[in-house]
Amino acid sequence: MKNTTYRFWVLVSIVAISGFSQGMLLPLIAVLLENSGVSSFLNGLNATALYIGILLASPFMEQPLRRFGYKPVIVIGGLIVVLALALFPLWKSFWFWFVLRLLIGIGDHALHFGTQTWITDFSPANKRGRNISLYGLFFGIGFAVGPLMTPLVNIHESLPFILSSVLCLIGWLFLFALKNEYPEQEVEMTSFFDTLKRFKHAWKYGWVAFLPPLAYGFLESSLNGSFPVYALRIGHDINVVSILLASFAIGGIVFQLPLGILSDKLGRRKILISILFLGFISFTTASLLEDSIAGLVLCLFISGMFVGSTFSLGISYMADLMPKNLLPTGNLMCGIFFSLGSLVGPSIGGLFIEFLEGISFFMIISSLFLGLCLVILFNGRKSVVDVKS
Repeated sequence: MKNTTYRFWVLVSIVAISGFSQGMLLPLIAVLLENSGVSSFLNGLNATALYIGILLASPFMEQPLRRFGYKPVIVIGGLIVVLALALFPLWKSFWFWFVLRLLIGIGDHALHFGTQTWITDFSPANKRGRNISLYGLFFGIGFAVGPLMTPLVNIHESLPFILSSVLCLIGWLFLFALKNEYPEQEVEMTSFFDTLKRFKHAWKYGWVAFLPPLAYGFLESSLNGSFPVYALRIGHDINVVSILLASFAIGGIVFQLPLGILSDKLGRRKILISILFLGFISFTTASLLEDSIAGLVLCLFISGMFVGSTFSLGISYMADLMPKNLLPTGNLMCGIFFSLGSLVGPSIGGLFIEFLEGISFFMIISSLFLGLCLVILFNGRKSVVDVKS
C-alpha cells in the first residue's frame, strides 16, 4: 500500500510539472513571436504543433507500453520534454520552435499516456474517480501557474525555459525510484495493425466515453484561442479577458476532486449527464449577460465548477466501460480525441465569430454540451458488464 501511495504521488507530481511547462509555453511563445513581428495566423499555427505531435505519435504509443511497461514510456517522454525545453533558447526561429513544440507534444503524450493508464490500472473502481480527479487537479494547478513565468522574459528571454527544464528534470529523476509494471494483456502486440484492431475493439466498448475529452479539448482551446478575440470585439479589454479565463480555471480546479469523489459514489454516467446539462445552462446564461463583467465572471466560475472536470470524468468513465486488457488503448484514444477537439476548437470558434456576428460565442459551447449530455443520456452505459450483455 505504501509503495502504491508513493507511486501515485510521484506520477501526479510529474503531471503537475508537465502542466506547468505547457501552461508556460502557450503565452510565453505567443508573446515572444508577437514581439518578433510574426503574424497572428502563424502564431496560432505554431501553437498547434503540440497537438500535431500528439496525433502523430498516438498510433505508435501502445506497442512500446505493452512491451516495455509503464515506467520506460514515462521516462522517455519526460526526457524528450526536458531536452526540448532546454533547447528553446538555442535558436529563436519560428520553425525551430515549431519542431520543439512538436517534440514536446510527443513527449508529453508519452508521459500522460503512461501515467494516466498506470493510474487507471492500479486504482480500484471505488477510488478511480478520486484518483483521476487528483490527476486532473494537479495538471490544472500546474497549467494555471505556468503563465506566471512569462514576466521573467523581462529579466532574460531564456530564463523561463531554463527554469521549466530544470523543474521537469527534478521531477523526472524521481521516476527512477518506481518499480516498473506492465498492463494486463491477452495477446502479444506484434504490429501496428494490432493497435488498429484494438482501437476498433475499444471503440465498441467505450466510444461514448471518448466524447467528453473531445468536448473538453474543444472548450479549452476555443476559450483560450477564440474567446479573447470575441471578448475584445464586444467591448471588453484584455484585463477583463484574463479575469474571465482565470475564473473558469479556478472553478475547474476547486471542484475537480469533489466531483471525482462524488462520481465514485453515485456513478460516472449520472455525474457526467448532470455536469454537462449544468454546463449548458451556465454558458447559455453567460450569453445573456455579456455586458456584465460580474455576471460573466460568476457564470464562467460556475461553468468551470461543472465542466472543468469533463476530461478527468471522461477518463474514469472510459475505465468503467473498458475491459482491463484494453485500458491502454482506451487511454490512448481519450488523448487522441482531446487533441482533435483542441485542434478544431480555435478554427470553428474563429469561423463562428467571423460569420455569425449576431449570435453569442457562448452558444456554440452551450450547444456542444447539451448535445453531449443527450448522447450520454440515451447511449451511455454504466459498466463493462452492461456492454457485454
